[in-house]
Parts: sequence; structure tokens; C-alpha cells
Amino acid sequence: MIMKFNTIIALTFILFCATFKVNAQDSLMIRKIYDEALVNGKCYENLHYLCKDIGPRLSGSTNAQKAIEWGKTLMESYGFDRVFLQEVMVPHWVRGAKETGEIIIDDKKIPVPICALGMSIATPNDGINAKVIEVSSLKQLDTLGEAAIKGNIVFFNRPFDPRFIETGRAYGTAGDQRFMGPAAAAKYGAVGAIVRSLTEIIDDYPHTGATLSSGKTIPAAAISTKAADMLSILLKGNQNVLKFRFKQNCKLLPDTLSYNVVGEMTGSENPNKFITVGGHLDSWDLAEGANDDGTGIMQSLEVLRILKSVGYKPKNSIRAVFFINEENGDKGGVKYAELAVKNKEDHIAAIETDEGGFTPRGFGFSGLPTGVLKKINQNWKPLLEPYEADRLIAGGGGADIEPLKTASKDVVIIGYLPDSQRYFDLHHSAKDVFENVNKRELELGSAAMAALVYLIDQKGLK
Repeated sequence: MIMKFNTIIALTFILFCATFKVNAQDSLMIRKIYDEALVNGKCYENLHYLCKDIGPRLSGSTNAQKAIEWGKTLMESYGFDRVFLQEVMVPHWVRGAKETGEIIIDDKKIPVPICALGMSIATPNDGINAKVIEVSSLKQLDTLGEAAIKGNIVFFNRPFDPRFIETGRAYGTAGDQRFMGPAAAAKYGAVGAIVRSLTEIIDDYPHTGATLSSGKTIPAAAISTKAADMLSILLKGNQNVLKFRFKQNCKLLPDTLSYNVVGEMTGSENPNKFITVGGHLDSWDLAEGANDDGTGIMQSLEVLRILKSVGYKPKNSIRAVFFINEENGDKGGVKYAELAVKNKEDHIAAIETDEGGFTPRGFGFSGLPTGVLKKINQNWKPLLEPYEADRLIAGGGGADIEPLKTASKDVVIIGYLPDSQRYFDLHHSAKDVFENVNKRELELGSAAMAALVYLIDQKGLK
């Protein structure tokens, strides 16, 4: 009996030592990853060049092509095993001359900040001047009908719901009025649409973003939140006399050839199994696209640079991808998935970083087998907890990696989750500039993603 008891103790001790050794090795590697990011990080430096030397990168633009060429050269300079481009045909929408908007009451004209929504058509040369119908939902259009809407400008004025802690959920519940609202208003004979900017902050910066461009379309613009509040107040006392005038000169040119940029560390054991980390290279044209999504592509590149710098040899192939055309078409993500099928690539996991370069909080996982997320929290949370990037939850992804679900049936789609509170203050506006990125937060995010990629490569997701 005593011998049996001693045997059990010995086996338990051996198991404990083996487990401790594995955890100690993982802990040491993650510490090395963070040290490399925080001491020798290149993410902030690279982002500065992207923002200040290249600038806005709307799909089809000269700047987008400059960023593609620079990104490929930069990846090559790091000595990755493979660096290549994937051809993608993308939309080429241009904003044109500066947009103007004004509230008109009798002879009084009040200028207000607006910007054309992406993929919108232009107004007539002399603009649109019409009465305003304010609505808070697309369903309200059905209630009002053509009799109330025809010949007027529809003003979509549903604000962010401030009760959501995760601000992306507020964006999700308000976003239908920008993407689908103008097309829905056109069906009832509206001559134009103005949409409250998708942000909680009250200021004079309008936020652009794509709107539906198929079917019957009308000129559509975003109005700043401060101006939207003023217009709503003025409408209450001047419904019959108030008019809104806006002018924009945007146009859609023929599709043009562009590229995804891909860098790869080839796996030593499973070269045709892939862990992809990426963001989108294109940005809207109002600013530098710093947080949307310059931070994402620079962090993705930094993941590979960090792993190579610490001497890590991956089992599976690891890719950093600069996807093109997320903002107004998702063509880059679709093409990447198509080529994955064509080349018979097996994607284990895909991580997207497209929520800004703010303080890392963790990751959201979609497509995990039942019970695996619980095990991940048990085994990986203690390793990530010292770095405050240990929020590992169900549900996550991103527009660029979602198409991979059809390409690799077992792929796990993962969204990087930084603190969300400031993102939509800047998102799609003229404020999305390099100066609004914090170096330490940015580099911490790169390290968090590199640590997760390491754990997936070592442990798998089964």
C-alpha cells in the first residue's frame, strides 16, 4: 500500500515537473517576445513613415500603390522566407473637390461640416437644396412612405447607444443607417441623404464610410455630430421653412489593379498549414489612416519581425498580410480566401487587427470546437495575464479574414481586442492621424499578437 502511494506521488511529481517545464519555456519565450517589442520595436517607426511619407491610401489611388510597393520592400528587408503580392481588382472611387453643406432658414445660411460617403454619387453641379425629413431608423421610412419622402433630403439621426461598454457594438447597431440608409431612402423618392456621423463624441468632424452603391442611388453625405444635433433642434421649430443644401463632386472610376502584400515565415514541420495575422492597407482619404488601419498592418508585420528576431522557428507557416480594399469592397480578403482554396492551403487560424492601436485587452475567437476555449483560458490565460492581454472570449473576427471560413473549414477566426473607448472618436475622420497613436500601446499590441501566434503554433487549437 505504501509502495503504491509512493508511486502515485512520484508520477504526480513527474507530471508536475513536465507541466512546469512547458509553462516555464512558454513563459520565457513570451517574455522574450515582449522584451523585443518594447526595447527594439519597429512598429511605431514604420507607422510614422506610412502616415507621413505616404499618407491616405484609398483603394485604386496612387498612394495605395506607393504603400504596396513600400510594404513589399520593407518585408523583404526583414529577410522573411517569402514575400509576394496577390493581384486584386479593386474599386476606384474619388472624392473630388471639397464638399459643402449648409442649413437654410429663410435668408439665413448656416455652414455645417459634411463629407461624402464612400461610393456615393455626386450632386448636380449647383448642389441639392431641399426640405429635410428626420428619421431615427430605416423602418421609419416605411411608415412615412413616398408621400412624405419624395423630393426631400432624408436625415438619418440615430446616435450611438452609450450603454455599450464595447463601443464596436454601438457602431454595429447604428451603422445600418450609413450603409443601407441612402439606398433605402432612394426607393421612396428622396433626392439626397445626410447621415449622422458614426461616433459618440460631439464635435465638428464628419466621419465618412462606405454606403451601398448598387440599385437606385442618391447623393449621400455624413454630417458631424455637433451639426446633426443643431439641425435636429432647428427642425423642431422650422419644419416647414428649413432647407438643407449640400454639394459634392465624387465619382466612381473603372476598377483598377491592386495587390495584397504577403510576408511569410515557412513552417519547419507543416509548411502548408498557415497562421495568418493581418489588417488592411487601404484607408479613407480624409486623413492618414493611422488607427484604421495603419496600426493593424504595422502590428501584423511586427509579429513576424519579432518572432524572427528572437530566433523562433515556427512549426507551421506564419503570414503577415496587408489586405487591400477593406473599406469599400472587401476585395482583398475575398481574393486571399480564393487563392487559399486554389493553392490548397490549410489555414489553422487567422487573426485580424482592425480596431486601432490602443492598449491590448485580449482576443475574441470564432470557430473553436466545444470546450476548447475553456481549455485555452485555463492554459494560456496565466501566460498572458502578466501583460494584461488575457481577455480570451467567444466571438471575434474581421472583414478581411471572414472569407477564409469558406476556404478552410476548420479555421479559427480571431479578432484582436484593444481598448475600444477612443477608436470611434477618430474612425473614418480627419482626426485619424499618427499623432493620435501611442507608441507603447502600439508595441504592446504587437507583442500580444506575437505571443498568441507563438502559442497557437506550439499548442494548436484543437
